[in-house]
Formats: sequence, C-alpha cells, structure tokens
Amino acid sequence: MTKRIKTTLEELHNKYTLNSGSPRIRVGENVYFEENGCIFLSKADAGKANVDILFSTEDLGFSDAFIERIRISPDQRYMAISLKSENSEETTCVIMKLGDFPVVKEVISNVFNFEWATNDVLYYTSQKNLKCQNVFMTTFTNQKHTKLVYTEQDARFFVDICCTKDRRFLTINSNSKTTSEVWLVDCRHPFKLPTLVQPRTKGVIYHVEHRNDELYILTTYGEPAEYKLMKAPVASSGIENWQLFYALEEKTKLVDLEMFSDHCIMFLKNAGQLYLNVISFVSHSVQSIKLPTWACEFELESHPEPTTGTCYFQLTSPVHPPKRFAYSFKENNLIEQAVQEVPIITNCHTTRLLAKSKDETLVPITVFHNTNSKELHRKPLLVHVYGAYGIDLNMSFREEKLLLIEEGWILAYCHVRGGGELGLRWHRDGCQHNKLKGLHDLRACISLLHELGFSQPKHTALAAASAGGVLAGALCNTDPELIRAMVLQAPFVDVLNTMMQTHLPLTIEEQEEWGNPLADEKCLKYIKSYCPYQNIKTQCYPSVFITAYENDQRIPLTGVLRYVQKLRKAALDHASRTSQKGNWIPNIILDIQATGSHCDSSWEDSLNEVARHLAFLNKELEEACHLQHHNKSYK
Repeated sequence: MTKRIKTTLEELHNKYTLNSGSPRIRVGENVYFEENGCIFLSKADAGKANVDILFSTEDLGFSDAFIERIRISPDQRYMAISLKSENSEETTCVIMKLGDFPVVKEVISNVFNFEWATNDVLYYTSQKNLKCQNVFMTTFTNQKHTKLVYTEQDARFFVDICCTKDRRFLTINSNSKTTSEVWLVDCRHPFKLPTLVQPRTKGVIYHVEHRNDELYILTTYGEPAEYKLMKAPVASSGIENWQLFYALEEKTKLVDLEMFSDHCIMFLKNAGQLYLNVISFVSHSVQSIKLPTWACEFELESHPEPTTGTCYFQLTSPVHPPKRFAYSFKENNLIEQAVQEVPIITNCHTTRLLAKSKDETLVPITVFHNTNSKELHRKPLLVHVYGAYGIDLNMSFREEKLLLIEEGWILAYCHVRGGGELGLRWHRDGCQHNKLKGLHDLRACISLLHELGFSQPKHTALAAASAGGVLAGALCNTDPELIRAMVLQAPFVDVLNTMMQTHLPLTIEEQEEWGNPLADEKCLKYIKSYCPYQNIKTQCYPSVFITAYENDQRIPLTGVLRYVQKLRKAALDHASRTSQKGNWIPNIILDIQATGSHCDSSWEDSLNEVARHLAFLNKELEEACHLQHHNKSYK
C-alpha cells in the first residue's frame, strides 16, 4: 500500500507542485527565482525560455542541501543564499558575485538570516543551539572586514533582522514570545551604531516599517492588546510619540503587512476567511477585498518595489495548488494570473463551521470533502490540530491532502485556542494556565463534525505535529473513543519532564508558552494535569503511528521513547484485562528516522513518511470496518 501511495503522490507532485513555480524576487527589470536547487535570472516580461542560471547546489558541491532564502544586493552585484541540510537546522550562507560568470565570494557557517544594508555591506545573525543572539556586519569592499554589531543577553529573546520595504533602514529585532525591541541601522550610514526605537516593555510586541521619515509601527501596545498600526517620527520614536493610524477588527489575524509608496496592504484572516485591507496613506481610505472562499494561505512575492502599482501574491489551500494573484492600486481590483500548466481543482467543497466549546467559545473548523461524495457519515475523516505559540495550522497545499480528497476522505482543520487564527487573544486564551481550553476546543470540534454527519468515531483519525502533539496526545487520554487512529510527527508529548530540564536549548524561551514548573508549584500541577505522558492510563487507546527524528534538537527523542513505552504497556494491560472474542489491541508504531530534522525534510524523505502515514491510516480504518462486521456476526 505504501508503494502504491508513493507512486500516486509522485504523479500529483509532478502534475501540480513542479508546475506551480516558486515565488519570484523582482529587482528592477529583473526576476530571480529558484527551481530544483538552481537559481535563475530572467527579465520581468520574458518567458522561461530566456533565463540565465546563477547558482546550482549540485554543481557547487551542496547537493545534500536545499535553498531556503535569497537576498539580492541593491545594485545586483551580489547574491546571498542560505542553504539548509535536511539532517540539521543549521544553515550556511553563500555569497555570490554576479556578472557574466557568477563566482562564490564567501561561505559563512551557522547563519540564520541576512540582509544587504548597502550594495556591499551584509548584516547577518549567527545561530547556535537553536538560538540567535548575535548580529554581525561584513563588507565586500577592497578593505574587507567583519565585526559584531549587537548581542542579546536575555536567553528568552531571539534576534532577527529585516530591511524596511524602502530599504531606508535595516531593523534588528529582538523578540521573546510576548515582548520585543527594535534597533535601526541607517542604510545610508551602515557603519554607524544602531539606534533604539523603544526599550522593551513587558507584554508589548512591535515591528517597524518606514515611509517619508516616519516609522509605521505594528504593535500590541494599548487596548485591546491586538495588533494595530501606529506611527511616529524617526527622530522621536519613543512610545509616548506613537499615534494610532489603524486598528484591526476584533478576532482578526494579521498575516502580513506590505508597504508601498502611497498604500499599505494588510493580509488578514477572520474565522478562516482571507481578505485584504488596502489603506491609502494619501486619503486614509480603507478598501476591504474578500478573497476566494477556498483560499486558506497567502504567500507574498518577495521584495516588491515600493513604487510599483501592483502587489503580487499567491493563494493556496491544503487541496488547492498555489494560484498567483495581483492587486492593482490604479484599477482597484484583484486579477487572477493565469498559469496554464496548473490544472484547476473543481471537485472539492470547502465548508467553514463553528463548534461551541466547554465555555461557550465558538471555535472555527475548516472542512474539505469531495463534491461527489455521498453518505459522508460513512467516509473516513482526518482531523488536524496544532494550538500553540499563536501559530496557525499549516494549510498550504500538500499532495497527500488532494489524494485523500480524491479517494473520498473528509479533511477537517480545527483552529483551537493556543493557535493564532483569531488574533493574539486567541493565543493567550490557550497558553500557560489556559492550555486545557485547547483540549476542550478539540473535543468540541470532533464531536460537532460527527453530529453533523461528517464521518463517525470508528472512521476518524487525528493528525498533529510538534507542539500539536500535546493536544492530540491529551485527547487520546481523555476521549479515546472519539477517534480510531492517530498520526504524530515529531510530537511534543512529554511536556513536564522537558520543561524541567533547563539545559535543553529552548526550555527557558518556551516558559512564556508553557509556564515554569521549576519555579511555580501551581504551574507544575497544571502541566501534569494535561501532559500526554503523565496521563496515560489503562484503557482502550486508538492505534498510533509516530515519526521521530534521531537528530531532532527541539523534541528530545528520550521523551518520545518514554511515551511510546508507557502507551504500549497501558494498551496491552487493558487488552489482557478485557480479553474476549472480537477484542482488538491497538497498533502503536514508532518510526525513528536517521535522516530529516524537526522542521524540514527532503521531498524524498517527506514522500516516504507521508506514504507510510497514509498506508497506516487506510489499514487502521479499514480494519475498524471489518471488526464492526465481525462483531455483528458474532453477536
């Protein structure tokens, strides 16, 4: 079955993903784009036939790495590329000198992010043990030198860098889960020391853009503690000078903000529906544009020129390959960019539901199913959950999701508290001492799906990855009868033991999400009340397939091993106590991968993992049907 699924997934990959193209970087009249480990250059209006190859991972000895990020210097003389190995989270930065014959100028190890401050000055952050706390500057002038520019002393904070859209400033952003601080590097004077925008204030997050000597500050400052756009003069940027420019509506998630000369575009989500708010800096008018109902994710095209009259982006969903759209400021309309090679998905229906949680809170669910499916209560259902860090469920296109739809499955995405789908408060309501709310939300979502005739427990499976394993594992302990099978990828299932180990690279940083059980007895008891490992008991569990990675720096393998061992023992103990004809023992499978890492895997490794997961789910739900018929005959 795994082999058959792999073949079908490869066909879908070739049909959709390879033809959809990667986002393009526009610099002047030139377009840079990446495909299959190569970086190409073409003119903006030229077809794919007229392109130059600038870089190849294979030709330059990086065949085991994939390209993660590309930055072009303003004068297009240099190109910086980040390369990541599938077996590690460490990234290498390669700087190319462009021209008729591009050559490698420098290779820098352990780089997380980088930006060109000028034509020949590159700023970058270094990464060590999953942390970024140092910012360096290196020059490519005749007198080459590298120096340390900024160091973060607080282990809870992670340092990143970014350029404002007009390239006037490079921002050094130091962020914890709840607080941030920004320093400005003047790109006209890149050797001067950075200047502080506003000292960090506990609970205040802010990000900075620039236009016409004013800073546009996206911040949580003020009430309500959701994102709002404020502005202040560059010369007096302290919080006392911040003036409100635009506030988001309640329960709205800001996905991205794009600045242009006379407009800014906010990319927004509300209860799963995507839309744009186009704000005029001249007239202060706001134009709201609703996007197609099937769309679940945005992907912006990199570095649009601030003076351009058009904003390009892609829309996608788990079962819809990326489609390119353009918004024209002059015409004030949305234009779908036709890509002939990518077939249109027409046989999938998208439904958005609201489930009432234990405390009456309404929780959004996004459901996909085949428009030709009859008797949905008999169809297999795959439920997805995450609910942590204020991060939305990943709803980008995946070949395996389209395969499931074509084979009659129902897909449900539960946007529970702890995630970010309804804004910052949605996250706050599901972290630390509110974690159980996410579990109540998940239970309510699955129950509603069944009540509305979307499958039934014996045909239902649950999928989660990383921190999503907390809620998925907790549901298995509290409500195992709701699902028949579960697939977990690099799951966080031993929360208490992990958060007690401060020597691990992320423990201190993660305390703002989970709490500090070492310093707070109430926190310890609360984590213990929902932690999947701590609450395993002798009962009938669903079958479980777990993929873990030998080189995973984020989720200790020891915790996964402990969880699997305890879960197997509980399931076997229950089976031995209730042995009778027709009784079943769940399959609890641990698949430890020597290659791959927590965040990224190669297409080949990912294909193998996904095929095994789908084969497992098909087998388990098929067996559930056979067992049901067997028990009826026995009775």
